[in-house]
Amino acid sequence: MTTPPGQYPPGQPGQPPYGVPYDPRLHGHPQPVWGPPVYQPVMLPQVQPPPQEPEEPRGGGTQAIRGVLILAAVVGLVTVVLGAVFMVSSPDEYAPPERTGLNLAKGQGGLAPSVGPGGPGQALTQAVPMAPPPAPPAPAAPAMQPSSPKRLIIRKLGINAPIVSVGTDKAGAIETPPINNANLVGWYRGGPTPGEAGPAVMLGHKDTTTRSAVFSRLHELRYGDEIEVTRMDGTVAVFMVGGVEQANKQTFPTNRVYGQAANAELRLITCGGAYNRTTGHYVDNVIVYATMTSTHLAKAKS
Repeated sequence: MTTPPGQYPPGQPGQPPYGVPYDPRLHGHPQPVWGPPVYQPVMLPQVQPPPQEPEEPRGGGTQAIRGVLILAAVVGLVTVVLGAVFMVSSPDEYAPPERTGLNLAKGQGGLAPSVGPGGPGQALTQAVPMAPPPAPPAPAAPAMQPSSPKRLIIRKLGINAPIVSVGTDKAGAIETPPINNANLVGWYRGGPTPGEAGPAVMLGHKDTTTRSAVFSRLHELRYGDEIEVTRMDGTVAVFMVGGVEQANKQTFPTNRVYGQAANAELRLITCGGAYNRTTGHYVDNVIVYATMTSTHLAKAKS
């Protein structure tokens, strides 16, 4: 995999390696309008029934009807008493049925908690185009004010990496951190800062021509894992993973990655999938979706 310093392989024809950053002028998010349907009442003509001659009261008719009603009330009372006796004597047969709980995944209201991993030992997959970003098991924490990120820490993967800001190239694709520093993460400065409302996007190389790089094990993250971002203002934004997705670069999920979000969210992106020796790059992207669930102050250096 040969790549000039500071650049990333061009990717498949017509598709940059990390997709195109979200632009509200280009990528819309049409929202369906939900609500009760409005029905227009149909006014029908009023038809008056023909007048009927009043019937002459019959002698004894009222008493007969009263007797029938009294008899029906007695029969109904007897039926209720007998039913209560049967229920007391056989409570199991008359117990209300147990409610069958819906087997819904946590945090997604029926969607899988992770867009990618189907389970232990199973390969990552790509979600359907309109699937929302997966949510973690914990609720989102309130967003913070903007502050540039300094370091990315993922204890599960042994990552403690410095962060540099990156922009876009002439083609509109996100630049990547210099390839000569394998332990460097790039934060896309055109989007939110980590901890600010919206999706903060970070990029890292999977490997170099000589060794593995900072995000070589990114695909190992799973639902509920934690990611920490130390910020310039002395705070640490703690993100929890909602899911991991492996997407083909030709069908990069631009809206899911760069689309607007109300909470403080994080996207970590690197290469994945098969390595194409003809083109000199990987055919897929591995994308981690996480949401900020807590914050704390960074420890002061002694």
